[in-house]
Amino acid sequence: MVLRNALDLIGNTPVVALDNITGNIEGRIFAKLEFRAPGLSKKDRVALQVIEDAEKSGRLKPGQPVVELTSGNMGTGLAIVCKLKGYKFIAVISKGNSIERAKMMKAFGAEVVLVDQMPDSIPGQVSGKDLELVEIEAQRLTKELNAFRVDQFCNPSTSRAGEIGVANEIIQQIDERIDAFVDFMGTGGSFIGVTTALKKHFPDIKCFGVEPENARRYSNPQDIGSGKHKIQGGGYNMELPLMTEDKLSLVDGFITVSDEEAIQAARRLACEECIFAGFSAGANLAAALKLLNGDFKGKNIVILIPDSGTKYLSTDLW
Repeated sequence: MVLRNALDLIGNTPVVALDNITGNIEGRIFAKLEFRAPGLSKKDRVALQVIEDAEKSGRLKPGQPVVELTSGNMGTGLAIVCKLKGYKFIAVISKGNSIERAKMMKAFGAEVVLVDQMPDSIPGQVSGKDLELVEIEAQRLTKELNAFRVDQFCNPSTSRAGEIGVANEIIQQIDERIDAFVDFMGTGGSFIGVTTALKKHFPDIKCFGVEPENARRYSNPQDIGSGKHKIQGGGYNMELPLMTEDKLSLVDGFITVSDEEAIQAARRLACEECIFAGFSAGANLAAALKLLNGDFKGKNIVILIPDSGTKYLSTDLW
């Protein structure tokens, strides 16, 4: 079958059992390879959902520019979707993110605006304060260009992509009982969307959000940490608008992962399973292994592999 274009490659990502990694542990981890998309991340699916929902509602007009704040993955997804649908896309990104992301967005035809980090920020580690600077620039460009602002941190379409897409595919693909779902929180959209749908289908499933050890906004709100960490694409030490009170009631807990735990787990994915993934995939695997080595011994756990390791070749991950 010949596909219409690259948009038809988005979704229907495979699931792989990580049996090489869990060989000596009771229980299994199933990894949904969301990086198997043209933009190499789960955000391709989210970008398509956001743009199509905006088109249907009339909020996005034909020929209107699209602007978004991004750590890179959402921007890459939007660059692809907007190029193939005929919209100009402007990505606003912190200089603290890996340069590969900006290069990918440019390759797909996006205009990329790089924003300086705060003076005390560490290159390669984007803090909530850095993100505030990116937000200011995104708001300015949106107003100046009369653009459609995606606003992924608040847009319910980001959760919809997880609920009607990722979760339903997981339910169809995995024949075995699913005891837990684990996902690193960026906007929180994918995590809460998938959690919402899985809870309806598996009433006893336990769902855990993953946070960096130094940015534990939900894990330990009394001592949230410095906010400085290497796990790009999340852990901004800020309240996530999509994690509303009713949605939080669905969450069974939060797991913290250190930079080193995330890095070593990502390297294990590559070395033992030949899955070349990024920091957040390592964080998800590290969190799932903590569960299997604890109260979830002998259980089945599902994780997402959010993006490809090729986006981090310039970082100390590789």
